[in-house]
Amino acid sequence: MITTIAFDADDTLWHTERIFISTKDKYKQLLADYHDGDWIERHLDETETNNIKHFGYGIKGFTLSMIETACELSEGRITGDKIKQIIEFAREMIAAPIEVLEGVRETIEELSKDYRLMVITKGDLLDQETKLARSGLGDYFDGFEIVPRKDAKIYKYVMRRHALSPEEFLMVGNSLKSDILPVIEAGARAVFVPYETEWFHERVTDEELIGKKFGRIEKMSELSDWLKNEENRI
Repeated sequence: MITTIAFDADDTLWHTERIFISTKDKYKQLLADYHDGDWIERHLDETETNNIKHFGYGIKGFTLSMIETACELSEGRITGDKIKQIIEFAREMIAAPIEVLEGVRETIEELSKDYRLMVITKGDLLDQETKLARSGLGDYFDGFEIVPRKDAKIYKYVMRRHALSPEEFLMVGNSLKSDILPVIEAGARAVFVPYETEWFHERVTDEELIGKKFGRIEKMSELSDWLKNEENRI
């Protein structure tokens, strides 16, 4: 039986991608003298993808990618004032209010009575810890894991670390690439909760999903019913 449910954080428990999209819009306006918006966004995405292996996930890595892209697209002509504005964008992102997704708080509170709950997320340690604290959800979770990436090896490590068998473990998240497919590969179960937008780095092909079995709900408030049906099949 499932004893432990782990949740992704960003765009599963609270809104995050909205903040990045808003910042990208301001960033494109800042660099409008150099290139059009589509060109800027495409190069920023490429830079961010290349930099993940160096800086990891989160706002700080995104900010460094914005600065690098600005230097490249302006051919070094970017002013110190505009670099300062990019840094201010980062401060605004970090300080942005935490908007918990609809149905999350009620679902987490209900499930905490019967299951051990965890958060498994990528990103900057300080930023993610701060967001969990500001969300008001922290007291419901028994474990909080911030990992450099999400693959089958990482999930197996987390399960061993918490003395869990794959049969006991369920992962819930909005990313097929990070929260679903590697969990299945690790021998555990997963539930996909799609978010309103999809980060380009988390996209998967239809071919990658062939033969993969996982749960899907449209919103978090449906999770309790899914669990009841799943446990009845065991």
